[in-house]
Amino acid sequence: MRLTQGQLAPAFATTDLYDAAISSHELKGKKVLLSFYRYASCPFCNLRFHSLSKKQQEWRDKGLELVAVFQSPTSSILEYAGKDYSPVRIIPNPSRDLYRLYGVEGSWKGFLTGSMQLGTLGKALKEGFLPGKVEGDMNMIPADFVIDEQGKILIAYYGKDISDHLEISEIEKVI
Repeated sequence: MRLTQGQLAPAFATTDLYDAAISSHELKGKKVLLSFYRYASCPFCNLRFHSLSKKQQEWRDKGLELVAVFQSPTSSILEYAGKDYSPVRIIPNPSRDLYRLYGVEGSWKGFLTGSMQLGTLGKALKEGFLPGKVEGDMNMIPADFVIDEQGKILIAYYGKDISDHLEISEIEKVI
């Protein structure tokens, strides 16, 4: 079931890429961008993750914390998306329980549509984000949630295809 603006974000408790505890309770008092990605070697996901990583310090200074969720195990995230230490909190979630909790699903139509985004794919490949092993649901569609300091969803954005995320300009409007 998809979440909507105004709802309380579902509570969660897990560990991040570096095995540190992370929970929705810990994040209360901060605005949070919770981004769900496909798998660690997805070129579209790596392009987006690195774009957001560049904004991390600026946004943190404005009170927005970034948290990324991948359906890959820790070892793959370290291999593909997190080769260097990441200031962005990354949650490996191969069981996809957080995906289900937030209503993030797959779509073969979205997979096919996104696969045709040759401009975005070309940019990702040009920047060195090459496809690797597929883990989890190949057709998982990304989603982004901006959550306020009290845990209420300000924006619930479910991508239309595998390359679709909430526009950075929309994120910046709420911080």
